[in-house]
This record gives sequence, structure tokens and C-alpha cells, in this order.
Amino acid sequence: MSEDIGRNGLLARVEEFIGCDLHEADEIYLRELESAHPYVSDILKHVTHFRGKRLRPMLLLLSAAATGDINSNHKVLGAVVEMIHTATLVHDDVLDEAATRRHVATVNSRWNNETSVLFGDYLFTHAFHLASSLESTVACRLIGRATNIVCEGELAQVHERGNIDLTEDSYLKIIDYKTAELCAVCCRLGAYFSNADPAIVESLESYGRSLGMAFQIADDLLDILGNETETGKSLGTDWEKQKLTLPLIRLLSTADESERPRIRELLSQPSQESWTALSEMLAGSDAIEYSYNRATGFAADALRHLECTPMSTARQLLEEIVEFAAQRTF
Repeated sequence: MSEDIGRNGLLARVEEFIGCDLHEADEIYLRELESAHPYVSDILKHVTHFRGKRLRPMLLLLSAAATGDINSNHKVLGAVVEMIHTATLVHDDVLDEAATRRHVATVNSRWNNETSVLFGDYLFTHAFHLASSLESTVACRLIGRATNIVCEGELAQVHERGNIDLTEDSYLKIIDYKTAELCAVCCRLGAYFSNADPAIVESLESYGRSLGMAFQIADDLLDILGNETETGKSLGTDWEKQKLTLPLIRLLSTADESERPRIRELLSQPSQESWTALSEMLAGSDAIEYSYNRATGFAADALRHLECTPMSTARQLLEEIVEFAAQRTF
């Protein structure tokens, strides 16, 4: 499948089905963040260029439609989760020293790190202000807990940089926290505010979590296998920042004892020469295939969690998003 969610018509079908609801969520997003200060307004306008596919609001709205009806709460929450996700992107670009995202200069490269950090905070605070406008406090509690977990995952990843002994289990826990948690809460909120049965709400949350795991493993593969021109973002940042991802963890864990010292040396000394040597080792191992199979395994789990919902256009689109998430590297 193409890396672009739109090239196979999936995005067009999502737009056709919930486009009006996404548009209303976008309007709420922009209205909440509107600023009279030209500097803030300029940054906000710039960031809209790399907000991407709006996957999180899509998941929330489609989960709502798959389990009931989309209502005004869902549209507000669609804006909230997009703010939180965008804030994490802005902060991630600072941590990774990334120069581009979706063919557009990152906030840190266009302005500076101070502006990026503060603008990310601006997005977070507005997200919670908007969530508090709902009559129910459930959304604030769920989103607050999820954001805490995302931040904990990011902190754990920073701590583990340069740790060549990072295990697969530790890696999976990090991506569960920093990526899958937000996808999970999006789907939970969609089902919960459609008044779905509690068991179905739990299943939709599990769907989102498994989807997020598949998506992040595929994204880590993309950092190794992707093309910067096609992806529109800086690649190789995981490697440069010594963040061990699943393909490299697998390569080291399955290598012969005689090869491990050499691999450890290459991993600890990021350079073009080291990467060339590691690329050859990856090509000669099962690390890429193994990682891809792990992504498709999580994708299969996600599909199983959708079985509790009736067949519908919303469910079909949620199923197609799973396929996209797991196969976007090829």
C-alpha cells in the first residue's frame, strides 16, 4: 500500500463519510487557538501546513459513528486531540532537531527552540481549556491521563537514548505510551460519547492501542527504509539520536556472538559509514521482515477488536486505516 493515505482513495472516502464533521472540528480547533498577536497567529498558520492527515480526529469520529452517532461533543474532542497531537509533534521536532515535516520547515528550524517549546505548551493548555467546556468531566480526566502517559513515554525514550541493550519489551512499552495511548483514548472517547456499551468502549480503546502500535513500528521502519522526498520529513533521526528501534534491536539480539561487538560499535558511533555497514547487516538478517510482521500482528489484533461492532461504513473505514497503518512502509 502507498505511504500516502490519500493515494488509494481512503482519505477521500473518509472525507465523504465524515468530512463535514472533520471540518467542524477544524473550525473549533482554529477558533480556540485564534490569537490577536501577529507572532502567535503566524506560527499557528505555519503549523497548519504540517498537521497532516488528522488521523486522531478521524479515529475519534469514526469510532463514534461505528458505535452510535456523531454529536457536538465528538467534534469538540476531535479538535482537542488534534491540538495534543500537534503539540507532541512540535516538541518532538525540538528533541530530534528535525528540519522539515511534510515538506515544510519545522517550528524550531523556522523560528527557534524556545518558540517551539512555548507553542507546544500553548497547544496543550488550549486543549485542556477546550475539553473543560464539555458538561462531562470524563473527557478531561481521560485526556489528562493519556497526556501524562504520552509524556512519560517520551521521557523514557529520552532516558534510553544510547542504550544499546534496550530490549524489545522495553521498546514496545515506550511506543505504547508515546504513540498508542493517544490513539487508544481517541477511540475510547468516540465510543464513550456515543453511549456505547462499556464492553464496546473497552474494545474500541483496544483497537486504537493495537493500531497505534502497528503505526509506530511501521513509522520506525519508515525512518530506516523511507525516502525523504516522499515522506516530507527528516529521516534517520532515530539513528542519529541513538534511539534504538525494533529493527536494530532485532538485529543485535539475533546476531552471532562473533558479530555482536561490531554491531554494538556501529550502534554507538552514528556516522554515514556506520549506517552503511548496518544497512548491509540489516539486509542480510530477518530484522526488517520481523519488524514488519510485528506491525501486521498488532494490526490483526486491532481488526479483532472491531468485531464487536456491526458492519457499517465507519467500521469498514476503521479496518482500512489498520491496513494503511501496518503497510505504509512499502
